[in-house]
Amino acid sequence: MDPGGGCPHAANARLLARGAVTPVVLPGEVRAMAVLGHDALKEFLAHPDVAKNARHFTALQAGEIADGWPLKTFATVQGMTTADGADHRRLRSLMGKAFTARRVEELRPYVVELTSRLLDGLEAAALEDGVVDLRTHFALPLPMGVICELLGVDEVHHDRLHHLSNQIVATDIGPAEAMAANREMVEVLSEVAAARTADPGDDLTSAMIAAREESGDRFSPHELIGTLMLTIIAGHETTLNLITNAVRALCAHRDQLDLVLSGGASWSDVVEETLRWDSPVSYFPFRYPTRDLTLDGTLIPRGTPVLAGYSAAGRDTRAHGPDAARFDITRTGESRHLSLGHGAHYCMGAPLARLESTTALEQLFDRFPALDLAVPEPELPRHASFVGNSVRRLPVRLKA
Repeated sequence: MDPGGGCPHAANARLLARGAVTPVVLPGEVRAMAVLGHDALKEFLAHPDVAKNARHFTALQAGEIADGWPLKTFATVQGMTTADGADHRRLRSLMGKAFTARRVEELRPYVVELTSRLLDGLEAAALEDGVVDLRTHFALPLPMGVICELLGVDEVHHDRLHHLSNQIVATDIGPAEAMAANREMVEVLSEVAAARTADPGDDLTSAMIAAREESGDRFSPHELIGTLMLTIIAGHETTLNLITNAVRALCAHRDQLDLVLSGGASWSDVVEETLRWDSPVSYFPFRYPTRDLTLDGTLIPRGTPVLAGYSAAGRDTRAHGPDAARFDITRTGESRHLSLGHGAHYCMGAPLARLESTTALEQLFDRFPALDLAVPEPELPRHASFVGNSVRRLPVRLKA
C-alpha cells in the first residue's frame, strides 16, 4: 500500500482484475490482506469468524509491531470499532441512543442553521476573483460543528481536533509524529471529559460519563476516551470527504447536477452514488480472521490484519456492471454500496451523515448553482493516506 495515498481508483482496478481478495504490504513491511470485491467484502464484514479486537492480531501479540507504527491506533484504541461480542454490544448500546432517528431529526434545525451560516460566510471568505476553499470554509466546519455539538465539545477545540484526526488517519508520517498525535488527542479529549464531568450537559459525553458512574463497568476511562476519539474522527472526517467528493463529482458531471436541479433526481441520490463511486474511506483497518478463512477462493490466515476496501468495492464491475466507473445518480440496485459498513459494525452515524450531506449539497447549489472547480481536477492535492479518500483542498469559483 502506498503510504502517500493519492487517488485509489486506478490501483483498485488493477487489483480487482486479479481477484476480490489480495495480499498487501502495509507501512513498516507489515504483511496484510485487503478485501476488494463487493460481494466478498459484504460476506467478510458480517462473517462470524472475523473479529475486531487486536488480541487476534498475531504479529501485534508477538511483539512484531513497533509503538510508532502509523496504523497502530486503529488496532489498539479501546472502543466500539475494536470490540467484539458482548463488549461491542455494551459499548454500542449507549451510543445508539445518540443516533436514533428521533435524535438525528432533532438535530435537523441545527444542521440547517449551521449550513446557512457557513454559506453566508463563503462569499466573505472568497478572494477577489471569487475563489474560495470550499473544504476549509464549508465541508469541514459543518460536520465538525455537528459532531462536537452532539458530544458537547467546546468550539475552542475544533481546529486542533481536526488536525490531530488528520495525523491519526495519515499513513505517511513517522513514528514520533504518530505517537505525539495520539498523546495529544488523548490530552485534549481528557480535558473535554473533565469539563463535562464538572459541568454535565445534554450531550453524549455527559451521558457516557453518567453511565460509567452509575453502573461502574459501563465505560472504563480508556473506553470513554477511545469512544470519543473514534466518534470525532469518524463523525467528521468521513462526512467532510463525502461532501467534498460529491461537489467534485457534480462539477465534473454537470448533466447530473442539472438533473437534480431540475427535479429529475434527489440530493439523496447524489449522496448514495458518491458513496459508491468515490467512497470517503478507501481502505479501513482492521479485522482479523479467528481461524484460517477462505474467501472467494483466497486463503486469509488466522490473525492476519485485513483492510476493508470500500473504494474498490464501489467500482467492482461484477457487482455494479461494466459501467461501474461512471458517476450516475439514477443508478439503482438492491445494494448500491458498502461504504457505511455492513453487519454488526455498520456505521451508527449513517443517518446523521446523510442528513448533513444532503442538507449541505442542497443549500450550497441552491445558493450557488453555477459553482465550479477553480482548478482542474488532477491538480487538486490528495490525502496523504490510503485510509481517507479525498482531496486536501477544494478551491471553487462560486459564480460564473
